[in-house]
Amino acid sequence: MIKLMIIDDHAMFRSGLKKMLHDEPDFQVIDEAGDWAEGLSKLRSHVQLDVVLLDINLPARSGFDLLEVIHAEFPALRVIMLSMYSQQQYALRALRAGAHGYVAKDMEASDLIGAIRTVLNGKKYMSAEVTEILISSLNGPEDNPSEPKKLSIREAQIFDMLVRGESLTMIAARLSISVKTVSTYRSRILEKRGLTTNAELIQYAVRNNLID
Repeated sequence: MIKLMIIDDHAMFRSGLKKMLHDEPDFQVIDEAGDWAEGLSKLRSHVQLDVVLLDINLPARSGFDLLEVIHAEFPALRVIMLSMYSQQQYALRALRAGAHGYVAKDMEASDLIGAIRTVLNGKKYMSAEVTEILISSLNGPEDNPSEPKKLSIREAQIFDMLVRGESLTMIAARLSISVKTVSTYRSRILEKRGLTTNAELIQYAVRNNLID
């Protein structure tokens, strides 16, 4: 029996994943968690676990922070990172950070099942869409001065919240940081994208298919 754990801050998404995996007779979701601290606590309570499905954007601390701890404490555990994004920068960050697989959250059930079985066989997994994006980036020019500067993990997390209409106060509460810190991140994001207002940021996200 393949034992799995889901760490994602959206309960409905966790429920959907469990339904996806329910029909696989050799899969068993033994636990789930909604944030970094709960995830780590539950990981430490399960001595037998094969695969963790880990969201990149968790409240307070990112999935990348938890991935680092997992490598240190559970080196044999396979980790598949989940993200709303299929862009190359997120896939590359996940793999470089030591994730065994990377799938976008809009994946088909067959993609997720294939990812789990692939990483258990000791291989890396990326969906066909993400693989195509990475190949296209390799075939493109090495340096493009017009290409926007990459966002850090935290900047990307706050970017996502801003373009979905969350206020600085709401973001600060969700991430357990000060409003001033959120404002600083917002300024960095706007500067990196050459924008000046939240409205322009939302337009940028829509134009580049970064928001539904």
